[in-house]
Amino acid sequence: MQQPTVIIQHSNVAVGPNSTRLTCPSCHAVISTRVERKSSAKTYIVAVLLCVFLCWPCVCVPFCTNSCRNANHYCPNCKAFLGTYN
Repeated sequence: MQQPTVIIQHSNVAVGPNSTRLTCPSCHAVISTRVERKSSAKTYIVAVLLCVFLCWPCVCVPFCTNSCRNANHYCPNCKAFLGTYN
């Protein structure tokens, strides 16, 4: 008699703007996430609004500010994508 196969699916991992300590759903190691900041649509919208309101010297500020960019979290062991914080 064959044993039934149990499949466990992990839900999206809750992550914040900074590195988060958690268990990686891919490799099951307890890790602190590696964070990469990427420009998002919000970053470009803020830059365009600065141009429209004649604040063109400040256009680069949204690209340097973490609050205007997404924080993408990855496992440092297996390099799996874990989630993003907008």
